[in-house]
Amino acid sequence: MAGVLEKRRELLNSMRDLTLEYGYFTVNDIAEALEIPRSTVQDWVSRLIGEQCVVVKEEKKGRFPAKYQTVSEKLSPACRRIFTTVDGDRVAIFHQCLSTGCAAFCAFHHKSAVGAIESIGLDGRLLVEYARMRESDARIGLYPLPAVGVIGVRQENGFIIQRIRSIGGPAYSLTDMMAMAEGVCDVRVRKSGGIVEGEVVTRALTHLIIGVDDTDSAEGGATFALALGLLQYLGKMRGVFPIGHKVAMLLPNPEICTTGNSCSVIEIAVRPEELDRVIERALRFVRKQSLSPDWGLAVKNGFTIPGPLRDFGLRARKEIIGNDEAIAIATGCSIRLAGGKGIIGALAAIGLSREEMSVLLNPACMPE
Repeated sequence: MAGVLEKRRELLNSMRDLTLEYGYFTVNDIAEALEIPRSTVQDWVSRLIGEQCVVVKEEKKGRFPAKYQTVSEKLSPACRRIFTTVDGDRVAIFHQCLSTGCAAFCAFHHKSAVGAIESIGLDGRLLVEYARMRESDARIGLYPLPAVGVIGVRQENGFIIQRIRSIGGPAYSLTDMMAMAEGVCDVRVRKSGGIVEGEVVTRALTHLIIGVDDTDSAEGGATFALALGLLQYLGKMRGVFPIGHKVAMLLPNPEICTTGNSCSVIEIAVRPEELDRVIERALRFVRKQSLSPDWGLAVKNGFTIPGPLRDFGLRARKEIIGNDEAIAIATGCSIRLAGGKGIIGALAAIGLSREEMSVLLNPACMPE
């Protein structure tokens, strides 16, 4: 089912683009654009006509092929990307929306419903939720009840299934939009009165946190810029979903830093079978792009930050720490290190990755 839904999304997106640009598309147009057989495209066109996603604009006339166009209401789903990462019995759910308003709406109602969700964060249009794999319940309805909630999360055969209950606008999203989001493999819905309950299926991806430090030199460069470049580079790879980038300030001691002593951390979701290839490319990118021989890279699987790792990150903001201690902490937390003395800041960046921005950017701010 995952491959079918992904192929449907690819074809419909191509049909949409041609409709927007030329007002129509033909079977030949799609076959050439996606390099797939005409017979396959024709089968999909017939199927999408049945789903009322595509309509016939002009019937075939002699040598002139039939012209089709996509239906307007299917063109702009609010849900852009939905993907999930797993760390033990916990799941991180990422839902990127086209609208900051819609993302905030879901965050508010999911928080009110509680259900299977433990914590919720909102970064612009990206809704980030952490949940335990469990079945729960939530009363969903019209105001003052929440309109949508995640009432269950489970893992089956390499996939994560979210069970969602909704009404009104969120119900429309569940039935007509979520299946179009990148990362969604299947959506199964059941209606009962005005309530819609559905299961959203995504792959169980591996969560990678990558810390980077000491990539610049007195002559130029900036670690934050290299880290952003790394995020963009890895995000173009097959099976990779970029999550975000953060900057953290460490001890501003001129003896151990080029300028302000900031480090960077990026997060990505990766298909498990692509993990080794992604890490190899990350290492190669940092080694090649760094202007300093002291560059450091740290890579952690999973989104949970152990206590000793967080403590290491906080300590790096108030005292000088040696390489041996960094290596010991990394070994205890199953973190891969590479490079020179920059491994200290790279590891600290991972340790600080769950802190608030007000903490990350102010080395004098030490949370409890």
